[in-house]
Amino acid sequence: MPATSSIDSDQRAERRLARRARWGRRDVRWSPYLYISPFYIAFAIVGLFPLLYTAFIATRMWNNVGGDKGLAVCGATCGTTGTDPSWFGNFAWVLHQPDFWVAIRNTFAIFIFSSVPQIICALFIAYMLSKNLRAKTFWRMGVLLPYVVAPMAAGIIFSQIFSDKMGIINTVLQGIGLPMVGWHAHPVASWVAIATIVNFRWTGYNSLILLAAMQAVPGELYEAAEVDGASGMRQFMQVTIPQLRPTLIFVIITSTIGGLQIFDEPQMFSESSSYGGTNRQFLTVTQFLWKTGFVSTNQSNMGRAAAVAWLLFLVIVAIAVINFWLTQHIATADAPKLRRHRRPTQTAIRGGASAPVLAAAGSTDRQVQS
Repeated sequence: MPATSSIDSDQRAERRLARRARWGRRDVRWSPYLYISPFYIAFAIVGLFPLLYTAFIATRMWNNVGGDKGLAVCGATCGTTGTDPSWFGNFAWVLHQPDFWVAIRNTFAIFIFSSVPQIICALFIAYMLSKNLRAKTFWRMGVLLPYVVAPMAAGIIFSQIFSDKMGIINTVLQGIGLPMVGWHAHPVASWVAIATIVNFRWTGYNSLILLAAMQAVPGELYEAAEVDGASGMRQFMQVTIPQLRPTLIFVIITSTIGGLQIFDEPQMFSESSSYGGTNRQFLTVTQFLWKTGFVSTNQSNMGRAAAVAWLLFLVIVAIAVINFWLTQHIATADAPKLRRHRRPTQTAIRGGASAPVLAAAGSTDRQVQS
């Protein structure tokens, strides 16, 4: 009996060890997925499901009063075929609206007037902040302060600064003998004013992102450039900018998304209750979406507003793909430069260059290849 009980206890111990080993393998295999699953579950609930449900609503005749009334109908806007229900009815109605194309024009104009100067200024500010300045923390916190300002507050402040009659800008222009500008009346002037609000809020934010990327650039690259006799501007253009390419792509794409979805700034810039000005001179796509879905004089149509949202989504995706293609094209075009970068290294080896110079040059080749 004692021998039998000992054998049974050994078998139970082996089974426990085997069970623990199985659970250990399962833990190693599945625990990483469990750790990241909360994000994907939350994204599926608050991100993916609304996106797909919006696509469904975009194909329906759906308003705030009667709810879902079947497939969308374009209506008299589309002529004789407008009475036929179809999944493309809301999209056809949106594409036949003149205000939609005006909003597209205004949105892209504001986006260009804001994003291009914003990224250029952010690069310059980040480069200056990367230098050995006194009170670095103070200056870095200072450039982020405009980002803390609420969009509504910034819109109200700049609306007064760019006021057509009593604004500071027009007062200064009148004081130096120049004509006053109708910032709210003329399309180009309103685009510039709204782009100024956007640049005020987001330039400092992008500067800190680019600053963090600049600080990650290996110092050996700058040492090799100095050995080659490169000036500060040449180092910035040929060392810093290429190393910032991934971060610049991120900044450009996020600026594109934010610029094409702009709503707060033009809404608060308006001096009247009308959306986008009295003549739609600064009406944006998101304002047109809001007006279509919630403020329409006829029954507000959520289906048509959802169609506007999906068209805007497709435009943003298309621009992101173009940015990606351009980036890949630039990377391919830089391939011949790699051979030119390798030649100084080979010359230095034949000339008996010192070890630090060779190491820096080799590091430069590896960084350019990556």
